[in-house]
Amino acid sequence: MRAEKQLINNEYLGRLNASPFFIVVDYTGLKVGPITELRKRLFAVGAELHVVKNSIFRLAAKEAGIADMGSSMTGQIAVVTGRQDIAAAAKAVKTFAAEFDKPKLKFGYLNSQRMEAADIMVLADLPPLNVLRGKLLGTMMGPATKLAALLSTPANQLARVLKAKADKGE
Repeated sequence: MRAEKQLINNEYLGRLNASPFFIVVDYTGLKVGPITELRKRLFAVGAELHVVKNSIFRLAAKEAGIADMGSSMTGQIAVVTGRQDIAAAAKAVKTFAAEFDKPKLKFGYLNSQRMEAADIMVLADLPPLNVLRGKLLGTMMGPATKLAALLSTPANQLARVLKAKADKGE
């Protein structure tokens, strides 16, 4: 492999190793302006979009321990990677695709597990990670709050009775 291609391969490999996920999209027909807009939207949610050369990306993915992608790496493709939430990145791509009719989701990987376009769309429909964490915390805190209220109720009632007696002067 030529030195230039080896440098590109190392760059792709670095991105794949730094990201717990990647999403492959077909950007055929998108002009520079819309691609720049998509990059801005992805940057806002902690992700990046990079146009890749299919053959070199295939080699980098193989070096990163990702199964052979076979014929799914055809056409003009770009790869979305990030260090945070795959659902937020998928939502940004889905929203953008609804506005511009492009790019088309092809497939993705989350923690070395292949995901098809339908799976990524399901992730895009999930609420953001912070909202899910809040819901989980609320669910966990609900019983504890009820228990604390139940335990403090007898003491509150006793205090009210004593205050009422004191107000009467007894």
